[in-house]
Amino acid sequence: MKAITAALALLMLAGCATGASPVEKRRAAFLGQAAEPSAVIAAELAFAREAQERGQWTAFRDTAADGAIMFVPDKVDAKTWLRGRADPPQAVRWEPHEVWSSCDGTLAITRGAAQWPDGRHGDFLTIWERQRGGGYKWIVDVGQFRAEPLPAPEFVQTHVATCRPAPDPAIPSAEVPVVAQGRSADNTLRYAIVQPSNGVVVRAGLWDGTTHKTALTATFVME
Repeated sequence: MKAITAALALLMLAGCATGASPVEKRRAAFLGQAAEPSAVIAAELAFAREAQERGQWTAFRDTAADGAIMFVPDKVDAKTWLRGRADPPQAVRWEPHEVWSSCDGTLAITRGAAQWPDGRHGDFLTIWERQRGGGYKWIVDVGQFRAEPLPAPEFVQTHVATCRPAPDPAIPSAEVPVVAQGRSADNTLRYAIVQPSNGVVVRAGLWDGTTHKTALTATFVME
């Protein structure tokens, strides 16, 4: 797993800003492209609420973007896997603890805690993409069980990329096969995912004005 994490680091041009300055945010807003971490959090909360009110897989279907993927435990096309799938009697409950957003708000990542109806605890990671008509839909979803509940922060932590222009090279490859990768329209948030035999590793880089500094490395053990 350490070798996989090291290889993924190459994808980020190794180098996380905790937030854009007020001037940078005003500039991004003036250009019509602004980060909206609160909107991403609202989308995640609405997703979780719909799962309780209308059914777990119904909520997943309603909020998935075209081309979205899930790991169940292998990578699958979400809409194909979800098509016609009956909702369980009780849905998983979850809540976001942290969000990372590109400067332009076209891409964001949430991570948080989950609770299964049988009492088991877990955590999840969702990657969100802003839609042309506005609002967010998810493009990647992965979760796992945990022996202990994930500690809850006092409030959802937010991280926004620096709004200075970022270079736009192709995302470099690595020795470990990448099963999914992407970046925001302004290239200030990028991610790469690999799937070894026993899990899924997600790594993201957030532009800090100089480099895509590692924002998160999340390892999920699949069962």
